[in-house]
Amino acid sequence: MTDRLAGIHALITGAASGIGAASARRLAREGARLLLADVNGDGAKALADELGQASVQADVTRSADIERMLDHAYQLWGRLDVLLNNAGIAEVRPLFDVTEAEWDRMLAINLRAVFFVLQGAAKRMRQQPPIAASELRGKLIQTASIAAYRGGNANMAHYAASKAGVVSITRSAAQALAAHRITSNCVCPGAVDTPMWKKIDAEWGALEGWQTGEAWKRRTALIPLGRPETAEDVAGLVSFLASRDSDYMTGQAVNIDGGLVMGN
Repeated sequence: MTDRLAGIHALITGAASGIGAASARRLAREGARLLLADVNGDGAKALADELGQASVQADVTRSADIERMLDHAYQLWGRLDVLLNNAGIAEVRPLFDVTEAEWDRMLAINLRAVFFVLQGAAKRMRQQPPIAASELRGKLIQTASIAAYRGGNANMAHYAASKAGVVSITRSAAQALAAHRITSNCVCPGAVDTPMWKKIDAEWGALEGWQTGEAWKRRTALIPLGRPETAEDVAGLVSFLASRDSDYMTGQAVNIDGGLVMGN
């Protein structure tokens, strides 16, 4: 354990697995105090108990749950320094087959919820004193994807659109909140070995008639650094953005993908 994030109070959505869980472990190890939120309340609680942190069950598509989640953070600490706005879903569907219901669900979770969680957190952050040993009042970190730039693949148009929207919201928030001393950045992972990618592999493989693991193999074979990405790879970048080392950084969409995308 280090003290890099000592004095930092962070809320992580989508914390029960994948990038959210890896980030929780990394931030806790570096001294942060955490509130872990997930629609899977049991999963969030299990991880929180493991790490000696707090948890809350929350469906981020519901405004009442967003308010309750933020209330919980302020009841715990009287402030919130960092939001990791990470909850999201993925789905493989051919462009011609995406239904209105599938489109609406994707954007409700991956874009609408991201905006209103960000908005709710920022409203409270702007009223609080600066973070200890920092000029900032708060930090917003969104989870986007390299799909925001390269479209993911032809069978994930609604997912890619949602992640492009996350990048746009991140930059709009950076402009709007700079005067309040709140930064906004997002991470753009590539092919990360998580439960979400196992779902993508199964759906993509079924569509193409491939065996389990083939879509993953084909995707990761293109990574210049020569290995699949782990959730821990992303957590390292999240830790930097949560730390005081990134205080002068805002409005950035940072690719962390082993080189799959070089430049936006």
